[in-house]
Amino acid sequence: MASDLEAYTKDLDGDGPLMASFKTSMGTINCELFPDKAPITVANFVGLARGLKAFRNPKTGKVEKRPFYDGIIFHRAIPDFMVQTGDPLGKGVGGPGYTFGDEFTDLIHDRPGILSMANAGPSTNGSQIFITERATPHLDNKRPRRGHTVFGHCKEIDVIKSITRVPKAPGSSSKPAENVTIEKLTISRGG
Repeated sequence: MASDLEAYTKDLDGDGPLMASFKTSMGTINCELFPDKAPITVANFVGLARGLKAFRNPKTGKVEKRPFYDGIIFHRAIPDFMVQTGDPLGKGVGGPGYTFGDEFTDLIHDRPGILSMANAGPSTNGSQIFITERATPHLDNKRPRRGHTVFGHCKEIDVIKSITRVPKAPGSSSKPAENVTIEKLTISRGG
């Protein structure tokens, strides 16, 4: 997968850190990615974000190759915890039609803005991601094969806080009543 990352980034200008910029309907969130610590996870994320990695659309069942995250909503937004996205169905159950293994390193959920893979258990990573609003050490890999792969750090905590505080849909403690959308996710090299 390291060679996948090279293929997914070879046309990017510059040689600075790998960056992801989420232009959302509530503001922009900029994140530095950590390919040296989580190369498989970063390659998957970048490939999907740039439309260079194929995925199975859970709505149609067809294999597609287009920018995956553009137009997807934040389906979970919990104050003092995190925002979650990456499900084309907008319900927290969809993904790219495949899973891949965890990459646990010395990176932990020790501060606001940690970008991690959401999963349903060991080695069930796909496309769903979350960004923390505060330190969340209970998400770290403390038990064998349990935890969430950290693969970046985001700024603009104020935007994350704003999203988590959007009123919730009736009967839900975490789904925003009005969609908060990723309008465009751009991958670049920082300066």
